[in-house]
Amino acid sequence: MNRTKIALFIFSMALMACNSTKPTVAEAGWEDMFNGKSLDGWTTKIHHYETGDNFGDTFRAEDGMIKVRYDKYEGDFNDRFGHLYFDKPYSSFHLSMEYRFVGDLHPGAPIFTEMNSGVMYHSQDPRTMLKEQNWPISVEMQFLGGIKEGEARPTGNMCSPGTEIEYEGKIYLSHCLRSSSKTYYGDQWVKAELIVRGDSLVTQIINGQVVLEYTKPQVGGGTVVGYDPKQKEDGKLLKEGMIALQSEGQPIDFRNVKIKNLEP
Repeated sequence: MNRTKIALFIFSMALMACNSTKPTVAEAGWEDMFNGKSLDGWTTKIHHYETGDNFGDTFRAEDGMIKVRYDKYEGDFNDRFGHLYFDKPYSSFHLSMEYRFVGDLHPGAPIFTEMNSGVMYHSQDPRTMLKEQNWPISVEMQFLGGIKEGEARPTGNMCSPGTEIEYEGKIYLSHCLRSSSKTYYGDQWVKAELIVRGDSLVTQIINGQVVLEYTKPQVGGGTVVGYDPKQKEDGKLLKEGMIALQSEGQPIDFRNVKIKNLEP
């Protein structure tokens, strides 16, 4: 082999290395939370039902996605708010997923849940929830979709069932805090990322743009009913907890659900 052929061989090998499908340094450490085929490793809790009862096949693993559907429900929604919990708590992490709203709001679901879902973090374990508890004590990265053209409805907001956060140096007393994101209409996929540093800084990202930051998630406030009083220690900083996908009456799909553990 002459020098020219050797040089071409080395160049081709370098090019193949650059085009390799192996994870890059930036992608290292990511773990898939969903295997694409089943809900193994996840636990359901739906209002009015015991933990583990996936009433009406609400949460489904289909087509490589986690789907939320209500076609097996009889009658109206009846406040059957549900959550699908990953069976491992996290403290400091970077969570990433894509979601899209599909179909119509199930009959009887509250109007505020139209084009509305989210992901809960630092949540109490579903095994500590009572049958008639409506939402988990947790902090939510809320997902909203546009309803009326021209009417702003940002996504990536913060909501606080049984919790509070600090915003701009003081306790934020309202239940939800709007983000700076734009409004997304229809059934387009939206990428949502959540970076949580224990009980300190929380960063929420939509389609690559930081849309909201706040600090010190903690137990407090209202909205949650039907809980065990032992589970609600107001003022307690939330350093870790469960992660859960939400069901509130609006069909939605989730895909590419993955996490990077940021613990040292």
